[in-house]
Amino acid sequence: MLHFFVQRFGNVRQNDYLCVIKIEIMPEYDIALELARLHILTGADFVRQLKMLTRLYIFKPVYGEKDIFAAEGSHRDDMPQLLDAARKAVAHGNRVYILPNPKGIRTADFIFENKGVYKMYDLKTIYGKASVINRLLESVGQTTHVLLNMATDYNARLLAKDIAAYFKVNPDAFEVLVFKGPKSMVVKRNAARDKDFVKTFMFSYYK
Repeated sequence: MLHFFVQRFGNVRQNDYLCVIKIEIMPEYDIALELARLHILTGADFVRQLKMLTRLYIFKPVYGEKDIFAAEGSHRDDMPQLLDAARKAVAHGNRVYILPNPKGIRTADFIFENKGVYKMYDLKTIYGKASVINRLLESVGQTTHVLLNMATDYNARLLAKDIAAYFKVNPDAFEVLVFKGPKSMVVKRNAARDKDFVKTFMFSYYK
């Protein structure tokens, strides 16, 4: 992308112009390719890629929303569910980037930035009474962080067991973030392996 700047200097005669043309070259990115690279990057390289993606010019503020950005021209059928979860994430101090969903590439839904920390989440909005484990398994191979936005009164004991089972079957999983109304709960692998995890989770869920 090229940007041109033309400047007229004041200390010249009326019909004389001194023009300075500054050309700023903005690199063009294939967003589908950059998203696909996330599947092969790890560690600091992965985080740098997330950071780079959030700085791309394609991300524009979502009208009427605070700290929520979406890829320009991205039309997703699940936008209402994405915005509902994004608003809750913003309430917990995150800046949210809604990712596009290019054909042929498995992508997550969000990049969250919170005080310089970048994470990528796949959103699962939960409506059914016994559907969490199946929804979690859909994210295997897609991202290491999953966001469960609870839109139903789910049994906390079953939810805790589903999350623990997910970590057992997916060795790459790192974190499950749970939104229940205004509440936010973070479950990491080590916590889910604790013998008292179900009891501890239930206490936090109903608190």
